[in-house]
Amino acid sequence: MFNWLFKRFSKDIGIDLGTANTLLYVPEKGIVVDEPTVVAINIRTEQILSVGGEAKLMLGKTPPHIEVTRPLTNGIISDYEVAEKMVKYFIDKIHEDGFSFVTRPRVVICVPLEVTEVETKAVEDAIMAAGAREVFVVQEPMAAAIGARMPVQEPIGNMIVDIGGGNTEVAVISLNGVVTWKSTTVAGDEMNRNIIQYAREVFNLLIGEAHAERIKIRVGSAAETGEGIEFPMRGRDIISGLPREITVTDAHIREALDRSIRTIVDLIKMTLEVTPPELTGDIHERGMLLTGGGSLLRGLDEVISKATKIPVRIADDPLSAVVRGTGVLLEDTALLNEVVIPSTRNSKKR
Repeated sequence: MFNWLFKRFSKDIGIDLGTANTLLYVPEKGIVVDEPTVVAINIRTEQILSVGGEAKLMLGKTPPHIEVTRPLTNGIISDYEVAEKMVKYFIDKIHEDGFSFVTRPRVVICVPLEVTEVETKAVEDAIMAAGAREVFVVQEPMAAAIGARMPVQEPIGNMIVDIGGGNTEVAVISLNGVVTWKSTTVAGDEMNRNIIQYAREVFNLLIGEAHAERIKIRVGSAAETGEGIEFPMRGRDIISGLPREITVTDAHIREALDRSIRTIVDLIKMTLEVTPPELTGDIHERGMLLTGGGSLLRGLDEVISKATKIPVRIADDPLSAVVRGTGVLLEDTALLNEVVIPSTRNSKKR
């Protein structure tokens, strides 16, 4: 009887719990939550003040008793309690129009490839504690490939490069499984740190992470665009301690990001080196797909294509590919059973 009630009144949910952004997908409704993975907490009362976009606006602007935290580091939960409360907040938000006492959804959630059994269990426990009835854990590149409608079930080499906030993952997928893969923590957040370091070393200017991210989005590029874009960089002068503003160009930011871009290109090459020849032939013919927010960096697809001699395309909506993949899996039980990671909770019971 209770299972029937849960199924009747609960909405199944797909979750992309990312280092930078959290997205939730509900069948028949699509993406219902797209918020930064940031939580503001009053450390005196342990009360959550805000979650998502509102909390992100507080970064670097809070008094001592308010802490703005990001509960995920490199795609892994680093603050279990905050992550659980954040997910519960989002699940409750989805069910606001329903009967709260029976909201026990099935949840499909993604984890990075380089995740341990302990870290997977932490994800499962956090989602169950947040109110889920069942949890299915799937690898992020697999979900991204499914969300981008790649033929993952066929005996064909599908290469996907997922550049998120906390990590970059390169995977070759065939027959519903990841054949070879490589991962690095050089991704969107590291690019922001590159810009902060460049501003300090070249311009003697201290800038915040949020401002560095804005600069990356507005003028960042991996290859020359010929546009000559400029943007104001504002911060605190290291020498005088006073506020100062300078104008940076796309050439400045390209120089700042060069090391990270080369790391990502090298990671792709290393993955290709260990890929079986038959699959390499498929990839050379079909090309590779870029997903994640980092894939939106201007000219990155051109740089990768030139370095690997392989066609590169960017997913139609790279930011939501992973969560759209979880949505497909919620509606295709057979495919979900093929790609789901064995539950650590079930193994404990056995």
